[in-house]
Amino acid sequence: MPSPSDTVLAFIQAINNHEVGSLTKLMTADHEFVDSLGVVERGRDSMRKAWIAYFFMIPDYTIEITWIFPLGESVAVTGTASGTVAVRGKLPEANHWAMPMAVRAEVHDGLVSRWQVFADNDPVRRILNRT
Repeated sequence: MPSPSDTVLAFIQAINNHEVGSLTKLMTADHEFVDSLGVVERGRDSMRKAWIAYFFMIPDYTIEITWIFPLGESVAVTGTASGTVAVRGKLPEANHWAMPMAVRAEVHDGLVSRWQVFADNDPVRRILNRT
């Protein structure tokens, strides 16, 4: 079985490659996603739909890792998230954003059970409000 850090790295690689099938295979059935506002989304099927919608809205979304901190089944990651909010299938330069971010992940039996994001999403909200 992969280490929790390896599982988290595979999860981030699936995010960066926009591989929703790989993402869902790396989630527990009762997976929890907690966004930066504390909103919780539960369930692998629900998150599959959410990731599809997110990649449609921000088709070049990526996470660049700066540090990874394993502690048992918990893994913390710091880095930068970036992307461009799409408008009618185009990626206007004015809609590009990048921000520092952190993630706290919980891994059980080689699968991500919780993915909690910490980031200031104001730049994305401002872009969405003007598009």
